[in-house]
Amino acid sequence: MTVFITGGRGFIARALADRLRGQGIRTSGVDLVADPLYDVVAGSTSSGDGWQGHFAGAEVVVHTAALVTNTATHDEAWQVNVLGTRRALDAAIAGGARRFVHVSSVRAFGDLGWPDQVTEDHPVRNDGGSYVDSKIASEQVVLQAHAAGEIEAVIVRPGDVYGPGSRPWTIQPVELIRRSAFVLPAMGRGIFSPVYVDDLVAGLQLAVEHPAAAGQVFTIGGGVGVTCAEFFGHYYRMLGKRGPVRLPTVVAVGLGSVASGAARVVGRRTEASAETMHYFTRTGTYSIDKARRLLDYAPEVDLDEGMRRTEAWLRENSLI
Repeated sequence: MTVFITGGRGFIARALADRLRGQGIRTSGVDLVADPLYDVVAGSTSSGDGWQGHFAGAEVVVHTAALVTNTATHDEAWQVNVLGTRRALDAAIAGGARRFVHVSSVRAFGDLGWPDQVTEDHPVRNDGGSYVDSKIASEQVVLQAHAAGEIEAVIVRPGDVYGPGSRPWTIQPVELIRRSAFVLPAMGRGIFSPVYVDDLVAGLQLAVEHPAAAGQVFTIGGGVGVTCAEFFGHYYRMLGKRGPVRLPTVVAVGLGSVASGAARVVGRRTEASAETMHYFTRTGTYSIDKARRLLDYAPEVDLDEGMRRTEAWLRENSLI
């Protein structure tokens, strides 16, 4: 088998490539900057600049390329996450791929207002945020291509992916905690749904290979929820700091609004925003029963073990 991975220099893409290559599967990809070590060519999926021909010969395309941020404008998010997905689909179809695996997000459920242990048949929910809305639209593009018989498609919605290389849920929180610039709303009682990166890529491999995956949407997570205070408390322990700092939601959201406003004044962007604060107030978890049932997916790395591995990586790379 040959697998082509968009966003090929991203931490999920590299972890997946390492896993597949370790099993003798050839991988290649595209990203904004080339990476010969992973056979990744330079190109942007949000523009037609000649990268499409490199899809030729791949049996499966895994689409991880995305703008993963709460700070993008709606147009920026649409250009990358929606139009870029359609262009990747077109390249996969022209290159003769039989399956397209689209990496979406559990945020397609919306950030608030869904039931605990929500399942894939629960309706997606726009909330006005550029990331959430563009991820929902990207799924529609993929499902439309599958329904039209253009290509066999699978959608994977990862949980909160942490571990070596994870910028949103490992590197950035550690940087903010070190600067004493990290707070939690809801007094830290919001629910976080962690999945260690190795478990996610195991689920992605099943989405690549398993016959039962065709045409399906799967949540791939760790199967459990923990409080935000418990999850981020591991990083405080690693840094030898007391915390997390827990605040009432109205105070934390206000601080996020001030921080993002101040960043805009100086021409910068920050993830320490009101939208991120709202994300940390979630009260529900995500069911992985469908992936267990149809794909035999079984996460193996619990939070304690995942944080042990993450701490070793952070220390090895002088990040703590």
